[in-house]
Amino acid sequence: MGRLDGKVAIITGGASGIGAGTAQRFVEEGAKVLITDLDADKGVALAAELGDAAAFLQTDVSQEDQVAAMIAEATDRWGRLDCLYNNAGFGGALGPISATTLDDYDLTMDVLLKSVFLGMKHAAPVMTAQGSGSIISTASVAGIRVGFAPHLYSVAKCAVIHLTKTVALELGEHNIRVNAICPGFIATPLAAGRPDADESQIQQLRESGAASQVMGRVGEPRDIANMALFLASDDSEWITGREFVVDGGFEAGPPWSRWPRFARMERPIRHHRPPGR
Repeated sequence: MGRLDGKVAIITGGASGIGAGTAQRFVEEGAKVLITDLDADKGVALAAELGDAAAFLQTDVSQEDQVAAMIAEATDRWGRLDCLYNNAGFGGALGPISATTLDDYDLTMDVLLKSVFLGMKHAAPVMTAQGSGSIISTASVAGIRVGFAPHLYSVAKCAVIHLTKTVALELGEHNIRVNAICPGFIATPLAAGRPDADESQIQQLRESGAASQVMGRVGEPRDIANMALFLASDDSEWITGREFVVDGGFEAGPPWSRWPRFARMERPIRHHRPPGR
């Protein structure tokens, strides 16, 4: 038996990267999965690869009517909704605050934050009526600690974490769990800074980023998919309102070998003490 047998899930931003890895993992564990994304070519191809357990719907998650249609598509097709994974995202506005335009701000917040709000809003009535459900959102270590990402990306991901907590308190009495995943550096096209990055470019990221990782490698989509699987499954039935950092130890600090030499000394430094002291 699979851990998601009989369950129905929606994964936004599901055509590539973390979303695609999670779609594959969910199907492996028995779920029916609606993949949504702006990239129709990749989405259709992935759904075809995954077979009858998957379907694709082109969706702009910043538009409320399209998010509502996404929820309706899953429930019309399979009769229920057990998991919504708000995963769609992009890097957002770059550069100094003085150069950030209002249009850049609006687009960044629409994709990274408003989409999560809309997903929660439209999933909640369906899950409340059936008396169960799991809502998962992709946040980031950048939402916990600054200095890893652009201004607005960090702010939006921090807001996703807090929205997760507040909505968890509302929906918990209906047996709906609401949690967030905070990935570290993951080998995806997003990390490469371009949606069309090929495998050779992603491999370069793996090689260049490995030295700064405590566990000697960057993350892979499946690392995040495994956490999403846990949160979507009944294994997490008493967990809600939490953010889960999945980063191979990156946010905790640098690898031991990169610490200052004095901090890694095996013997304590002995200071001379004057007589009588």
